[in-house]
Amino acid sequence: MKGLASLFLGIFGTFAFSWVGLTVIPNWQIGHLNPQSDEEGTDIYPQPQSGMAERGARVYAANGCIYCHSQQLRADYAANDIERKWGDRRSAPRDYIFDRPVFLGKMRMGQDLANIGARAPKEQESAPPGGAAAVAASPSPATSPVKAPAASSASPAPKAPTSPAPVGASASPPSAAATAAAGSPAASPSPAGAPWPVQTAGEPPIYSTAWHHVHLYSPRSINVDSNMPSYRFLYQNRRISDARSADALQLTGSDAPPEGWEIVPTFDAKCLVAYLMSLNQSHPLKDVRSAEGAPAAPAPAAGSPPPASPK
Repeated sequence: MKGLASLFLGIFGTFAFSWVGLTVIPNWQIGHLNPQSDEEGTDIYPQPQSGMAERGARVYAANGCIYCHSQQLRADYAANDIERKWGDRRSAPRDYIFDRPVFLGKMRMGQDLANIGARAPKEQESAPPGGAAAVAASPSPATSPVKAPAASSASPAPKAPTSPAPVGASASPPSAAATAAAGSPAASPSPAGAPWPVQTAGEPPIYSTAWHHVHLYSPRSINVDSNMPSYRFLYQNRRISDARSADALQLTGSDAPPEGWEIVPTFDAKCLVAYLMSLNQSHPLKDVRSAEGAPAAPAPAAGSPPPASPK
């Protein structure tokens, strides 16, 4: 009996210490975080999502997007997520205080989505009039820069996609420096060797609302090697009555509907895209260091002597 009592106490103690260390102490440390704000109380981060984005999170979960995607940027000492331009800082507990549940994810068959909303074209920072069609008709990334976190000037040259596209949203953001230089997003390695998406003629601007809808409806029209399932059940094929809908998808080739028909997103599809566009952890946090390069030194004036080299 004494041996059984010692065995029971040992098992109980093991589980008790594990529970305290993994549940009680972390909850005591970070379980009651509040949003960060400035001295005036105006710049508040994060803010709770509501409406379509909240419903879109449920659509995201119901369709299993979490099984192929993560929503967490690891620190630079643990991984090279920041080097891949997925964000300019690691994710922190404060980023998730309003998420129920938290879609951290543990696999990356597709790219990380923690900052997918920050990669949208700048014209979508405010909702454009006319819906998806207005976005699709907006200038291509050659004239519309893509907002991307923490750019690096040493990005590789663009190349054609060769690895699977992600589920729910596509690859990582292009380099802002390469975008400014070449007028199109650059390619760069990702966890599985997948490059950044490359803008193709006839497609909506990368990471725009219209682009997300096309990618969800026909992922292989964005990446021919994609193994992402098509979410066509979230879209409706209907006959055009008077005029083409402003929300109609801009499809080409074999994906285009027959003459007199159009493909429009259902409410769930709109909510899913609204949720993806809301994912943005680019706001700086006071308790997290951002991976920002040192400011460049100003160029010396003409005729001035060169700066002395350090000893």
